[in-house]
Amino acid sequence: MQYILLIYGQELAEEPPLEAMAAVMDDYNVFTQHLRDRGALIAGEGLQPTATATTVRVSDGRTITTDGPFAETKETLGGFYLVEAADLDEAIAYAAMIPGAKNGSIEVRPILDYSVFEAGEPVAAAVGI
Repeated sequence: MQYILLIYGQELAEEPPLEAMAAVMDDYNVFTQHLRDRGALIAGEGLQPTATATTVRVSDGRTITTDGPFAETKETLGGFYLVEAADLDEAIAYAAMIPGAKNGSIEVRPILDYSVFEAGEPVAAAVGI
């Protein structure tokens, strides 16, 4: 089953020193290689700061855009991993290994299985309930 591991953390007001960023990136590279070695990595990316975000809504057929993220929060979405895991326990184990879990939080969510809709299965099957 596929899970998305959403990485939330404090957005920094200014760029950290290059040495500190290099150390963090080394930790992420080790974790990413761990996923690759197990054949669990489907995709993963970091995100630009929230100041670069645009929120889109459609109201009465009109597209409305707003600069920035939808909500102001203390923690922002900084990146993600899309992984293949046997079950939620394995996905949680991967999430606990993400360096950002040490000073932020990782949200683990199963990916919807749309094939059940094609097979005429009940909606509950797609969301795992």
